[in-house]
Amino acid sequence: MRTISVARAFAALCIAGLLSACSSLPGNVERTPTRALTQTGDTRLGQAVSKQVAAHPRQSGIYAMPLGTEAFAARIALARAAQRSLDLQYYIWHPDTTGSLLWEAVWDAAERGVRVRMLIDDANTKGLDPTLAALDAHPNIELRLYNPFANRRFRAGDFATDFSRVNHRMHNKSFTVDNQAAIVGGRNIGDEYFGADKTVGFQDLDVLAIGSVVQEVSDEFDLFWNSASAYPAASVIPPAASDGAARLREKWRSVHQSEEAKGYIEVVEKTALVREIIEHRVPFEWTTAHVFHDDPAKTLSTSDKTEYQMLPELERAMGKPDRQLDLVSPYFVPGPNGTAGLVALAKRGVKVRVLTNSLSATDVSPVHAGYSKYRKELLKAGVVLYELKPGAALPPTKDNDEGSRGLPGSGGSGSGSGSGGSAAAALHAKTFSRDRNRLFVGSFNLDPRSARLNTEMGMIIDSPVLANTLSTTLDGRLPNEAYEVRLLPDGDSLEWIEHGPQGETRYTTEPGSTAMRRGWVDFLRVLPIEWML
Repeated sequence: MRTISVARAFAALCIAGLLSACSSLPGNVERTPTRALTQTGDTRLGQAVSKQVAAHPRQSGIYAMPLGTEAFAARIALARAAQRSLDLQYYIWHPDTTGSLLWEAVWDAAERGVRVRMLIDDANTKGLDPTLAALDAHPNIELRLYNPFANRRFRAGDFATDFSRVNHRMHNKSFTVDNQAAIVGGRNIGDEYFGADKTVGFQDLDVLAIGSVVQEVSDEFDLFWNSASAYPAASVIPPAASDGAARLREKWRSVHQSEEAKGYIEVVEKTALVREIIEHRVPFEWTTAHVFHDDPAKTLSTSDKTEYQMLPELERAMGKPDRQLDLVSPYFVPGPNGTAGLVALAKRGVKVRVLTNSLSATDVSPVHAGYSKYRKELLKAGVVLYELKPGAALPPTKDNDEGSRGLPGSGGSGSGSGSGGSAAAALHAKTFSRDRNRLFVGSFNLDPRSARLNTEMGMIIDSPVLANTLSTTLDGRLPNEAYEVRLLPDGDSLEWIEHGPQGETRYTTEPGSTAMRRGWVDFLRVLPIEWML
């Protein structure tokens, strides 16, 4: 049976190569350069924030959003408030409840005369060409696809013949309105990121920003929007159907009529942030913040040099910790160099603490295989490792949505059990805290893919309040919501500690995982794939 499967896979690869031979990206694409609008102080949003911005020159107001419903509410409220421009940049935009509701809000803004620029990575748009074409056909919406696939129906063809290019993706995420307010963080657009899916949920983190840093977000967007890898949608996908707009409106009407959407919208409308936005009393933390990002030239680069990479600059800007470093990364593969750096910090007395996904919580087994190779070396040096339980990031409900406004711990959700339950829930936030006074929030994972292959972005925030909130949240919640990984006295075996009302439960194999999955991860560990993780 295995021989037959391999033969089939080889045959599929050959067919993909043959099909892709007839497909290529268009050359000499006309890209009209555009920039973020700057004269927007007279918009409703500009006037709403003007007094606060004027009172804090050269600073930025930051509001952290660990709750999925708040993060969605902020995007909807800002889209509805837009008067001049919407600049949206995402790796994933699903056509589900939240994705449809946001597309509708964007369409309504365009109907009011708002200029919409939408930049979406093409890796996850399979089957969406009719929707994207209909959106792009609106006179006030321009949609560009980042690093698109030439084969629209059989994308395996691009992987077969153009792997080096399509293996590089744009992982950046930003949502900017009237160049007056911006949202940056780890969330893509989809139900699992906003607590709208009761079977799948991601614990994540975004920040809403006003003030000087918003222009930096806009500059980052302009750089990617006008880059060689951003293709006007009309140059790579079929034109919109004559009834494309009508189909979109019908889809949105059906979404509003579903019981799931009605319940979710009710929860969103009751979030505290909705009231605070309406009443212009969002509790911003005013401080210094700056945007860091890769150069889009990284996407087409064939070199592993760091000239287009944000990581070296990010490390310099964060600075070396003196006392404590807290790292939250769902996809944590430190590699030899990263491991050596963390080991060196721990050996000189810095408290290094890492939160990542457990095997039973992760949605990407190869990444866990890459991470697991470095656990023992990190633990031997004194690095503290926690792995999130599979049920600890369940989507918020009416009862628990107001439960927490701290930075990632549970995102306002309940705690999971060792077995994980029936819901698939995982960590997705990417944030680091240095010495409880400086914080990074963005799309960057601590893995080779973020460092060398994908483009990323994020924000460094000088704020003892926010940085200490992250560390304090971890202090309080990690013992209950994550397994602590320890070395056994023999120095070569691991154990996982689960803290509960009845005391400690110890596991000598990865809790909540099956023997088959552990065997699969062991197999993946020996493959030379770490550079892709």
